[in-house]
Amino acid sequence: MDLHFGDSKPSDEERAAVDALLGPPQSSWEGADRSDADLRWARGGRAARDRRDLLLPGLHAVNDRIGWISEGALDYLCRRLTVPPAEAYGVATFYSMFAVKPRPATVLHLCTDLACASAGAADLCAGVEARLGPGSGVGVERGPCLGLCERAPAALAVRAGDPVRTAVSAPATVEAAVLAASAPDSAPEEPSVALAVPQAGQDGLVLLRRVGVVDPASLDDYRAHGGYAALRRAFELGPAGVIREVTDAGLVGRGGAAFPTGRKWQATASRPDHPHYVVCNADESEPGTFKDRVIMEGDPYALVESMTIAAYAVGAHQGYLYLRGEYPRALERMSHAIEQARARGLLGDDVLGQGYAFDIEIRRGAGAYICGEETALFNSIEGYRGEPRSKPPFPVEKGLFDRPTVENNVETLVNVLPILTTGAPAYAAIGTGKSTGPKLFCVSGSVDRPGVYELPFGATLGELLGLAGVRTRLRAVLLGGAAGGFVRPDERDIPLTFEGTRQAGTTLGSGVVMAFDDTVPLPRLLLRIAEFFRDESCGQCVPCRVGTVRQEEALHRIVARTGAAAADDIALLREVGRAMRDASICGLGQSAWNAVESAVDRLGAYE
Repeated sequence: MDLHFGDSKPSDEERAAVDALLGPPQSSWEGADRSDADLRWARGGRAARDRRDLLLPGLHAVNDRIGWISEGALDYLCRRLTVPPAEAYGVATFYSMFAVKPRPATVLHLCTDLACASAGAADLCAGVEARLGPGSGVGVERGPCLGLCERAPAALAVRAGDPVRTAVSAPATVEAAVLAASAPDSAPEEPSVALAVPQAGQDGLVLLRRVGVVDPASLDDYRAHGGYAALRRAFELGPAGVIREVTDAGLVGRGGAAFPTGRKWQATASRPDHPHYVVCNADESEPGTFKDRVIMEGDPYALVESMTIAAYAVGAHQGYLYLRGEYPRALERMSHAIEQARARGLLGDDVLGQGYAFDIEIRRGAGAYICGEETALFNSIEGYRGEPRSKPPFPVEKGLFDRPTVENNVETLVNVLPILTTGAPAYAAIGTGKSTGPKLFCVSGSVDRPGVYELPFGATLGELLGLAGVRTRLRAVLLGGAAGGFVRPDERDIPLTFEGTRQAGTTLGSGVVMAFDDTVPLPRLLLRIAEFFRDESCGQCVPCRVGTVRQEEALHRIVARTGAAAADDIALLREVGRAMRDASICGLGQSAWNAVESAVDRLGAYE
């Protein structure tokens, strides 16, 4: 594909897809029918450049309608936004869900990551590929985690068109996956999200109390179960009062970094330059993580309300929900919730009649694990490659669009609701002194009842595994996902707190708990983790770009060799791991060696 404006023209369908998003072109400079008088001067260039952030939605629009992004379509989109085609090409090829070469209109994504691998993904992939070979009209793509770990193995079918159609098959069989790809409209509906919450309907739940109880499409049902009481309380307290309550409650980020939320909000609110922004990070792509999906599918209005509270506290009037591209049902339900809230005066120019303006825009990711890093997420929204930025400056100073920004994930934000409705002291009484409140855990793998569990901080790993029904012959437990660490089966007394897991030499991360029995080949599991980080590295910094490749190569050699040769490669792995941990720009490279290191040292994986 040429990296400059060329002579390629978009098809009528491609042009219609872009115009449906951007509106019709206003001049020949934007791709309208040529007029000599119109070309005597350029108009609207600055306004077009200010819309650079619509590049990602524009790529989605074409990819959804056609199934891939042609040179003509990319050229037309670039003219409309005054974006250099070389830069747009770099963005389009950054994301795994986009294609810049012709492919079938229907693509079947098969998850090959940890939970699915242990549930027979290899046999599923082989069976589907045998049935849907060349000429079937379906492209079959093996890929990373689809966020359906409680129903592994999983498949997602996407058929391009107007509108785009999707079908999820999980737990997938060869027949069910082929049906989802061949006839997405005829595929069985996804099961109720309540099935992902084994505790659904139980007394004492805080964050999950409405999942499986309320109709996720009904705003009235949400309000009948306590919805929007927290926002009314926020307006009574005022912005400073809200931040004080969140700070006194001891809420820390639930995405893995555990940074104090109140301190982040206060730092953003105090910045004099405006506008301020609120960004919800719903791009949970860590293998084994699916709690944010469950909240968005089962209690979407809770996220709308909590984003509104966060924005009110920090003085923001615009929020962005960056939603993972592999979550079609979450997208549907969050879009509906935002529309209903806007129609009922809970978003817009006058929220709840308080004279406060706030609105939310959804931006879809397109398959890039690195966009879970906050600054990479900002770059993605702005229409650039999703590569992390160097810090400082930090997002509270210069975040989205170079303005002060609060970024939190879904679980962190919905914790604000019980803080305001019950008060900071009552919330802080849950959990431990340093890790307060309830925590959501994503349990999958070799357990009888996989799903999202809510427990107070301080519960032990053994208590959680007991609820999930861990199977006999347990071989290992992975905490924190691919970026986390393995623990032995006899370490069930580890307290599930940030400080407790650190003291035990591992990490809590975002709350992933994956159990593996002795039927799962550990060396193959470690190799899959290495492949995941190699694929997902953005390539910006040398330690990560090269180190993840060297790590995978060494693990391939170790599987085939023993004795002194294997020992040499393990020594090489340690050296590469230290270099990635010390010198990588972001957490991806810094944590890419963690799981392998823990398996070698804690489990004796290659002994």
